[in-house]
Amino acid sequence: MSQRERLIRRGLQLSFFTVIWNVIEGVVAIASGIVAGSVALIGFGVDSFVETASGAVVGWRFSYEMRGRSQEQVEKAELWSARVTGALLLVLALYLLLDSGRRLLGFGREPEASKVGIALTIISLVVMPLLARAKLKTAGSLGSKALRVDSYETITCAWLAAVALSGLVLNAVLGWWWADPLAALALIPLIVREGLEGLRGEAD
Repeated sequence: MSQRERLIRRGLQLSFFTVIWNVIEGVVAIASGIVAGSVALIGFGVDSFVETASGAVVGWRFSYEMRGRSQEQVEKAELWSARVTGALLLVLALYLLLDSGRRLLGFGREPEASKVGIALTIISLVVMPLLARAKLKTAGSLGSKALRVDSYETITCAWLAAVALSGLVLNAVLGWWWADPLAALALIPLIVREGLEGLRGEAD
């Protein structure tokens, strides 16, 4: 097996782990967010599913290369998938804006403390940076823009976890229920940036 084949296999493994982790993370975040009435947790969970799609696309891209598909086919698939993912992120940002605004204006239930949500976001803050580092290293060795873009989405997920965690902790410790929708609003700039980059098919 050549060095490139080993790196492609490594990229597939990282993509597979990304998909599995984010499916679990998304399900737990959305379920606990619904139970606690936390818009920040729900937004974090939905973003996890968007990253799941991104990881699956990157894995698909590497499987294309392993099966000998043309570079043109791979690039078209990457571009189309990035644009769909970007559009979904912008829809998510709009949802967070409307739901957070509604809650801050006094409509809807106040969010409750979520120990599950706090534990989940803490674990994500450990896992996501390590995963992003591994992706960036492999992407650099392969010269893969797709994996590099995906690694930046993983970094964004870590930032989203940090913001969501801050709102959850303030609500649980100090009873500041409004910290949760404010945390959700703070997620919007990161999500919009990631979404616009996806629509353009690029990453900084």
